[in-house]
Amino acid sequence: MLEKENLIKLARMPMPFGKYAGRMLIDLPEEYLLWFQNKAEFPKGELGELLQLCLALKVEGLDSLVKPLKR
Repeated sequence: MLEKENLIKLARMPMPFGKYAGRMLIDLPEEYLLWFQNKAEFPKGELGELLQLCLALKVEGLDSLVKPLKR
């Protein structure tokens, strides 16, 4: 799942709903992603998979590698 195209999507895809609608996925706060994991559930499909990848990168401190891919 750690494919280049997914990293580009994290950098360039806006969150489509909620408190952080319009913010690029990679810029979502880690606390918000943890809320999805612990209290709610990740959305189904590609968005949910990307949010899970985003959380994994943030937990490992690797999100800074994605930010240069932003336009």
